[in-house]
Amino acid sequence: MEFKQRTLTQIADMICGNFKAEESFFRYRSSSFLTEFFRDCDTDYEHDGSTRNYWVAETLRKILVEPQSNANTPPEAFSRVIATLMDQGDAVNESAERKGALALLNAALVREGFESFYAPDNLCYLRHLSTNTIAIASPNPHRPFSALELKKREQMIAYLDQASEDSLIEEVLLPLFRQLGFHRVTVAGHKDKALEYGKDVWMKFTLPTQHVLYFGIQAKKGKLDAAGVSAAANANVAEIHNQVTMMLGHEIFDPEIGKRVLVDHAFIVAGGEITKAARNWLGNKLDATKRSQVMFMDRDDILNLFIVTNLPLPKGVAPEAHSVNDDDLPF
Repeated sequence: MEFKQRTLTQIADMICGNFKAEESFFRYRSSSFLTEFFRDCDTDYEHDGSTRNYWVAETLRKILVEPQSNANTPPEAFSRVIATLMDQGDAVNESAERKGALALLNAALVREGFESFYAPDNLCYLRHLSTNTIAIASPNPHRPFSALELKKREQMIAYLDQASEDSLIEEVLLPLFRQLGFHRVTVAGHKDKALEYGKDVWMKFTLPTQHVLYFGIQAKKGKLDAAGVSAAANANVAEIHNQVTMMLGHEIFDPEIGKRVLVDHAFIVAGGEITKAARNWLGNKLDATKRSQVMFMDRDDILNLFIVTNLPLPKGVAPEAHSVNDDDLPF
């Protein structure tokens, strides 16, 4: 996607805050704060010391040529830039509704066939005027990762290499699924092995129609394979099959409705790799009905979702500190 140079320059001036202080609706951002801004947008662009608005305009051009979901929506990174720029907490010389800033931004965006607006969640979104398509920067685990995200991913890999099964569940899976919109995420007696009935975690998800689906998770720390004799660090898929069968056939009690309900779907989650042989064996073993109920997640799936949902690192993993140069402060 390409924007006109005039549009890029105008948006760049808003990001930099290149207006008189008493007339500006945007924060002034010096060099280090521009780097911080694009880091908040989940990118790894760092200001190189050149003229700020020229550098920002060129950075926006690079972002706009990234892959996009369809022809009527800009890349997700650009949607994150707009949302970060229009954060209601950054209002200057006006109320949190930011009507002045919104008018300036839309005066530039309309040239490209877009408009920005605040939704009920108080976040700013982009709408394509011709098709009324709304660009939503949803977590995409298949998008390219920034350098900072890749470092975080490496830290997570090191954590998973030494984490216990209980740590995998409590420090990684529980916060991840809560962040993804599941609720009533409950550990099913994993530590004392009491009343698990083949599941480590159960949770539920409410559809837009207000129907509720129940999910169970069977988690294993290491690799899941189909070998006749598994290594000590691996789990055999036949054992998983038995546990999944138990999970889908046993009721759970939902205290919110005061009833016992069956699990609708099962997640098989491995902290290591789920081998192709293991997937094939399990697929052949399940009948057509149960196959539609069972989903797989291995280490790569966990890592990618953990990064794109911007969850903090688990306890015991120290994030790298980012320094700020005092010379760059605007006061």
